[in-house]
This record gives sequence, C-alpha cells and structure tokens, in this order.
Amino acid sequence: MSAEPAAPPTEDKNAAGQGVAWLLADMTLVTFMSVLVKANSVAYPAIQLVFIRALIGLVFILPMIVRNRAALMNVRYPLRNAFRVTCNAIALTSNFLAFAMLPLVLVNALGFTRPLVTMGLAALLLGERVSRLRWLGAGLAFGGALIIVAPGEMAFHPGLLVVLASIVFGAMATIQTRRLKDESTIVMMVFYTVGLALLTGIPALMLWQPVPLAHWPVLALIGLLAQAGQYCWLKAYQKSDASVLAPFGYLSVFFSATAGFFFFAEVPSPRIFIGVAVILLALQGTRWLEARRRR
Repeated sequence: MSAEPAAPPTEDKNAAGQGVAWLLADMTLVTFMSVLVKANSVAYPAIQLVFIRALIGLVFILPMIVRNRAALMNVRYPLRNAFRVTCNAIALTSNFLAFAMLPLVLVNALGFTRPLVTMGLAALLLGERVSRLRWLGAGLAFGGALIIVAPGEMAFHPGLLVVLASIVFGAMATIQTRRLKDESTIVMMVFYTVGLALLTGIPALMLWQPVPLAHWPVLALIGLLAQAGQYCWLKAYQKSDASVLAPFGYLSVFFSATAGFFFFAEVPSPRIFIGVAVILLALQGTRWLEARRRR
C-alpha cells in the first residue's frame, strides 16, 4: 500500500501573510505619527527627538513591564538585544539628522535602498534563500520608488554619509530582529525603549531645546504611535523572513502620499501614481510567479 502524498505545507505561507499584515499595521501607525509631527511642526535636534520618543514610549509600556517582570528577568539573548538597540539608535538619529542636512526627497530616495541592503544581509548573515524572482521584484519596486521621488543628480555632500549610516545600521537592526525570533516580543520592546533612552539621554540633554507645554500632548501621542508601530514591526519580522518583507517596505510611499493628500491637501504628481503602479505590479507579480512555481 503506497503512502499518500504529503499535503503542501501552508505554515510558511500563513506566517508570511501574517508578517505582511503586521508590517502594514506598522506603516499605518508610523504614517499617522508622521502626520502629527508635520502638522505641529515639532522641530528639535535629532537626538532630542529620539530621546523624547523613547522616554514617552517607556512611560506607556511601564504597565507592561510590571505585568511581565518575570519574563524580563529571563532575557535569552542580552548581547544581541543590546546590539540591535544600538543599531536602531544610530539609524534613527542619523535619519533625523539627514533630514536637516539634505533635501527631503533625496533622503527618501536613498532610504528606499534599505530593503535591498536588508535582503542582501539576510542572505549573507542569516542564510535566508533569496530567489531570483525576489531580487527581480525588489529591483523593479526600487525603480518605482525612484520614479516617485525623482531624486535627480546626487552631488557629494557629508549628509550622504549620514544617510548611508542610517541605511546600514537600520538594515543591521532588522537582521538582528530576525535573529531574535525566539526572544519574547515584550523583552524586545522593553530593551528597545529603555536602550534608546539610555543611549540618547546624555547627548540629548547636552543639546536640549525647551519644549512648549502645548507640544507635550502631541509628543505623547507620537510616542504612543511609535511604540505601537514598533510592536507591529517586531511581530512582522518574527513571523516572516526579512527577504519576504523587504519589498513591501516600498508601500510606505503610497501611505505617505495618501496621508499628504487627505491631511495637507498635497496633490501627488502623475509620477506618484506611475511609481505606485510599478511597485504594486512588482510585489504582486513576484508573489504570483512564486506561487505558480510551488504548484
């Protein structure tokens, strides 16, 4: 009696779908956070913004720390967590600093190379298998992103090195998150928030600018949205491979364009729609072709 053929595995597909859903939730929260920042013109030194974000986030997760104090006493990978937070602190601060040194459109254009760096590092450091189709899809999506931002010529500027630091350290933080897939999400959130506050506290105090009382409620909501977004982002990269999620990062352009239109009456140029179409075609085309190959 011959054995019945094994049913096709669905666990990997389900995990990938859950990872994408968590990533989309993160994008939504971060987009609303960006709207609040833009609407209230919160302009402070980059390191101060990162510190305030971490400090307010720490206040919001204090109840979580109390409820899960037993789990926090059993951190499985303290050094990996510390390295991840250090990479995040450098990436966040560099990103805010780059906005002050370079045109916004240029920073955004360069930032879209981060998923490609992440995908490459995932293959190199984690041994994740990246198919040719995924590379092709990521390349096409990157082309769509360039159509949207139209960065133009890039003359050398010290700010370019700052952007490079943001991209590389951001990608390294993503890779470390994937390596910590067996770590508790609560532990990782606490490590992230406390670590950011500790690493940026002294430099922020040295450059501190007074915060008007009217700005604190907005900063509190920004901190809450950032913390919730961080939770969704962690869940995304724990559920799915970094190489699977990386191309979907380009959809943040669509989120930003939509928010700009509805909240600030910013009418996107035709190239925005062309670029978004290219991105969606690349993402969906890659998934469809990979699904056909697995049949």
